[in-house]
Amino acid sequence: MATSRVDPHQRSQDTRRRILEMAVFVREDRPGGSVDHFLALLQDRLPLWLSILHDLSHRVGKGRVADNLLPVARAGIDYYLEVQGAALPAFTSPHVTVRFREAIRDTGLGPPAETAPLAAYLAAEQRLGRIAAGVDPEASARLLIAGCFHRAYIEMFVGADAGPSRDASAREIVRELRLESASA
Repeated sequence: MATSRVDPHQRSQDTRRRILEMAVFVREDRPGGSVDHFLALLQDRLPLWLSILHDLSHRVGKGRVADNLLPVARAGIDYYLEVQGAALPAFTSPHVTVRFREAIRDTGLGPPAETAPLAAYLAAEQRLGRIAAGVDPEASARLLIAGCFHRAYIEMFVGADAGPSRDASAREIVRELRLESASA
């Protein structure tokens, strides 16, 4: 499989730069507010999260697919738990929300930035026969990310003891995707 060999440090710096561009567009009139806090947290956490997703390309054909996805699901739960908490107070204004949507679209940091590397990994594993032929890599990527987001949401609003641990949740999310072919 041909993978792009983008320097991970450069990719992180590019993500941080795009978040700064977004900040200029979204920023509230009063510095230090909840939007600034959210964007600062996003600038710190999003590059690592995207790096974890992109690093899957180095795992194609190695180990078990489920074992490769477990740390991704666990990191996703942690990422969304941290970011959602800061996002809630930042988006109380419809004006800020609309500006944020436009900035996300303009900077290319929307949902495809997360799903594309995960879907590419799943598609590569599928080509190797390690994921069932009937699996839709793009839909599976969205479902894994949605499971992480949901687990973080539940913990944030109901509490950590409202369901399985984060590790158990990550295992459930990956297992229930039912990706691996019978021969894997």
